[in-house]
Amino acid sequence: MLASRYLCLVMHIYQPKDWFTFIFKVHKSETFQKLIPMMALIALYTWGVVYVEYEWWHWDQDPFVKHLTTVQTLLGFVLSLLLVFRTNTAYDRWWEGRKLWGNLVNNSRTLSLKLNAILPAEDSINRRYFQKGIALYAHSLKQHLRSKEMEVELDEEWTGVMGQHHIPNQIAKRLIQKIFDLQREGKINGFELQSLQTELNEFQNICGGCERIRNTPIPFSYNVFVKKFIFFYVMTLPFGYAVELHWLCIGLSCIVFYALASLEVIAEEIEDPFGNDSNDIPTDRICETIDHNVLTIL
Repeated sequence: MLASRYLCLVMHIYQPKDWFTFIFKVHKSETFQKLIPMMALIALYTWGVVYVEYEWWHWDQDPFVKHLTTVQTLLGFVLSLLLVFRTNTAYDRWWEGRKLWGNLVNNSRTLSLKLNAILPAEDSINRRYFQKGIALYAHSLKQHLRSKEMEVELDEEWTGVMGQHHIPNQIAKRLIQKIFDLQREGKINGFELQSLQTELNEFQNICGGCERIRNTPIPFSYNVFVKKFIFFYVMTLPFGYAVELHWLCIGLSCIVFYALASLEVIAEEIEDPFGNDSNDIPTDRICETIDHNVLTIL
């Protein structure tokens, strides 16, 4: 069995109905820990604004400040729409990536089942070749999407793929070459060749779909605009609510910033779903599933 040297089940496995665990337990992946430094700065900034209002400005009589809360309410509505679109777009990318890896599992099983039916039971050499190759393709795709070197033990017949520019392509090329060699040797017929080639072509479609997600980030201008909008919106909150809430405005600014910035941080994390973040697709576990399925079938 082709096994990873380092198996890291990155994605959280949890019980979605366990409310109390979510509420009272702080996970390392939560956005709160990432945003603490910025929240501290915002609290200090808000304290300064409220202090100036009390000691120097007394802007409770300023007509502009009186209408600022209304303006902020409208801007908050616009910002919420932007964040909804941002989060939905990021989740669509995550879900598409998960479907592609689900297809990789299904195609690996289907290809293995076809090879099991076509190749004689006593043909252990070719069976072992495809068993290693199919499992290796999944591991190589995982590492390719993470821009990392292979972390699996390779048999001598597969060591030649190491150091190549695009290892998944090299593995797919060898698998396709192998089925054509078997056809020329008379071990499979034309119909069987076409059937096997269909599954191998789907491997490349899955690879291309994953590369499209990884290499096409959210447009830069849109990403920067959302961050700036959140920053300036939170920076103006103390001016609108300091008169009404006084020192409670410090807590309000931190809570609002945490709610808005958390959505942006979550979107950033899941829009590239093939890495090692806590909410990324569990590609390590999926590769182990493919290893087990291929070994069992072939």
